[in-house]
Amino acid sequence: MKDNQTIAISVAEASKLFRLQKQRTFKELLPALFGGQKAVEHFWALENINLKIKKGETVGIIGPNGAGKSTLLKLMAGVTKPTKGKITLNGKIAPLIELGAGFHPELTGRENIFLNGIILGLSKKEVTDRFSEIVDFAELWEFIDQPIKHYSSGMYLRLAFSVAVHTNPDILLIDEILAVGDDNFRKKCFKRMEEFKKAGVTIILVSHALEQIQKFCTRAIYLNEHRVIVDGKVEEVSEKYVNAGVN
Repeated sequence: MKDNQTIAISVAEASKLFRLQKQRTFKELLPALFGGQKAVEHFWALENINLKIKKGETVGIIGPNGAGKSTLLKLMAGVTKPTKGKITLNGKIAPLIELGAGFHPELTGRENIFLNGIILGLSKKEVTDRFSEIVDFAELWEFIDQPIKHYSSGMYLRLAFSVAVHTNPDILLIDEILAVGDDNFRKKCFKRMEEFKKAGVTIILVSHALEQIQKFCTRAIYLNEHRVIVDGKVEEVSEKYVNAGVN
């Protein structure tokens, strides 16, 4: 069977380089002000990542802060491109990576549902048909015609998650945002994710809550120092991560 029939996400030799402006004293900045060279630091957020994620897998990505977890998800989502290597996706993707990404703060919740739904690949008619379900799930009827700049972080999560899951994605990417909001809505999110899991949707979840990964995922990827340290069954990877004692 060909890869495009079984593989949802392929990451081949992917690396990501960021260029950071170096903080300097005024004396050090003077040459740059007069045409000298600016000091730029190069930072590899990810190096030589190779992964194949099968259709229908539920994969947790764990690791300490700065390990490259969010960068990897952004590469998978197409938010940023790898400096080296290649990312291949097979299926419709719904990324929940940055809270409120794809939303406009001056627009109302209603307007943002249409904006974000269309960004995620729905037609205007499809958004209209699903509008009531989206607002019902988000539990935001009372606030749906208010500008979302007045929303709390929990309300942002409810709206973003609800729009994403009502696009019927093949691949769902979730980065830490389930740490926001109340317990009841979080449980509601995981219930919907369980339904997706049973339906064969590929789910990639980044979380600092190891118990969430252990409960929900069958496979885990442990990143540290911008590389894959361990990739395998969630129990084995979790044990190695805990034993490493990193935060």
